[in-house]
Amino acid sequence: MSKNTHLGHQAKKRFGQNFLHNDAIISRIVDAINPEPGENLIEIGPGLGALTEPVVDRAGKLSVVELDRDLAERLRHHPFLAEHLTIHEIDALKFDFAQLATEEKPLRVFGNLPYNISTPLIFHLLSFKADIQDMHFMLQKEVVDRMAAQPDSKAYGRLSIMTQYQCQVESVMEIGPEAFKPPPKVDSAIVRLIPRREIKNEVACLTTLNSVCVTAFNQRRKTIRNSFKKLVTAEELESLGLTPTLRPENLTIDNYISLANYIHTNKSSSDSLAE
Repeated sequence: MSKNTHLGHQAKKRFGQNFLHNDAIISRIVDAINPEPGENLIEIGPGLGALTEPVVDRAGKLSVVELDRDLAERLRHHPFLAEHLTIHEIDALKFDFAQLATEEKPLRVFGNLPYNISTPLIFHLLSFKADIQDMHFMLQKEVVDRMAAQPDSKAYGRLSIMTQYQCQVESVMEIGPEAFKPPPKVDSAIVRLIPRREIKNEVACLTTLNSVCVTAFNQRRKTIRNSFKKLVTAEELESLGLTPTLRPENLTIDNYISLANYIHTNKSSSDSLAE
């Protein structure tokens, strides 16, 4: 049998499929999620059901979002799971998660996310943060490190700022390649994201904050005087309490919020912002 085949299913490279098969690791992940009956649980990419089965055992029912038609069909005819699942056969990047939420039951989202779409999928999910209670994801460890990174580190960047502004970020556990079949070429980690219900230092426009971060970190070795020269002058940076010779990784999230708010309020056009 191929090393890329698990439980009779051939892993598909285009979907970035790596299937968990270590029972001890699976148990620890489900403990971290802590699913309970009556909760509005959504799994992205249930695959062969490694997390799906133990979560259903605890919670009783579950909605799943699965793009692979073979895996979706397998779940529809699963002898134990089928009656407990609501299956949405669609690309998670295009799915309207808000349709599953209610005021009484916010979403609890989890999954082993394909590494090739993990960052855009996180940004897509953050657009539904008002409907989400928490999220637990298996990601490439490097991505989790970037999410949780603090200023003055190489891992700190747009993903750090945009995620931490909107969520509490916690790296829960690390997982080696041997826990998967086929084993990925990278280490993995579980991240817990809890959307913030109140933001003390609120940005005027989230799109502007994101664009400012893109502009800054596209060439992160430049000084902010050079990174932002089409947006603000060195004098304007200094008026915001920012030293023009700093590099993008030296600025705090609050610094980026101040800069984004200044640009949003004082600049008539954002044409110079990076897309």
